[in-house]
Order: sequence, then structure tokens, then C-alpha cells
Amino acid sequence: MEPQFPPKTFERIDESADLDFYAQPRLVNHIDDYAIAAVGEAYRRFLPPGGDYLDLMSSWVSHFPDDLPRNRVVGHGMNVVELTHNPALSEYWVQDLNADPVLPRADGEFDGVTICVSVQYLTRPVEVFAEIARILKPGCPLVVTFSNRCFPTKAVAAWRYLDDQGHAELVAAYAKATGAFAPAEAHDLSPRATMIGVPDDVALRERIRSRLVHTDPLFVVVARRLD
Repeated sequence: MEPQFPPKTFERIDESADLDFYAQPRLVNHIDDYAIAAVGEAYRRFLPPGGDYLDLMSSWVSHFPDDLPRNRVVGHGMNVVELTHNPALSEYWVQDLNADPVLPRADGEFDGVTICVSVQYLTRPVEVFAEIARILKPGCPLVVTFSNRCFPTKAVAAWRYLDDQGHAELVAAYAKATGAFAPAEAHDLSPRATMIGVPDDVALRERIRSRLVHTDPLFVVVARRLD
């Protein structure tokens, strides 16, 4: 299902079994607190409130903000210990999407699907995105957030070779290739530019703008299922 992507686009440095790679629980955050706040802002902006959401490729924490009403959050991931620790999830399951991209969920089950700082690890992304479209209600969003961090040996080749804009275009291309999404939108919610999550402290904000204080960038691609 990836005919428009060049050969070796989805090759990885480490092609060993993904379930083995993720067997050890990693109960850590993979982006900083400012970027986490930006993820929460993305969910406020793009998810319909009060819905049923799927947090795909999840872990021990999901970044849904407390003030976003929700009916339930279903989680998928690669490590049962991590998912067990996630207080946001009402239910969860473990599945290697690179081995089997078919999602065991009903058609039109969800009002939103999120993928947080993990899309770079998909080796069959168009198949996965087609499944996401199937389980989304018409007009509802897939919200993909990413930064500039990753496990480089498990990220696909295209991700390693592209810059931030290229990453956004790549994710949008995945959605377009399914034929099931409206044209995707890309947004830069990086804290340095937006001050999302940064306290109202003039000195701190100036230090962040001047790069004297590091903050992780945060980018969002939103694709809505066609009606």
C-alpha cells in the first residue's frame, strides 16, 4: 500500500523484533514538560470534546489535559507494564503494528485517534492509517504529534533523513495515500514560538526565545476522515 514511496523508505537500522526491543518498560517521558503541555493544547484544539478516543502507540502516560472532557480513552502499545501504569486508559491492548496493522476495533468506533511521538516507528504506515480511518467516525480527526527525538535505530529511513517540515509532509503523505482523509493540516506548537506551557515569567520567556533555555519542539499533523 506504499507504491509512491521509494524503495528502502521504511527500512531501519535495527530490524530485530519490535516486541523484543520494547520488552523492557520505559516509565519515562520522551519529551520535556513544555512539549507535553503543547501536546495537551493540540488535543484541546483538534479533538472533539466528550468523545471516545484511541491513543495509538501509547505508553505509561497519555497527555490528554484534565480540562478536556472525554468519555473514554482506549490505549494501544507495545508493553503491557507501561499500559497498566497509564491512568488515562479505560482499556488497552498490546499489538505490533509493523507485524499486523489491522486494528481489532469496530468501524466508526472513535471520535479521535492520537499518535504521540511514535509515528516514526511505523514500517507499514499507510496500512495503519487506513485502519485508523476505518475506526474513526466520519469527519473526526487523527492527531499526530512529534518532536525531534526518537530511537534512531528503530525509526524508518525516511524519518532519519528528513527535517521537521519533511516529517510533517511525510505524515500528511501517509494520510493522503489511504484516500480516506481530507488534506492534512500541519501546525508548529513548539513552546519556543508559542510559549505554550511556559509560565508567565518575562525573564524565563526571553531566555527560551534566546535559546538560553532548551525546550523540545512540538509539531502536529491533523487529518480528518472523509465524510
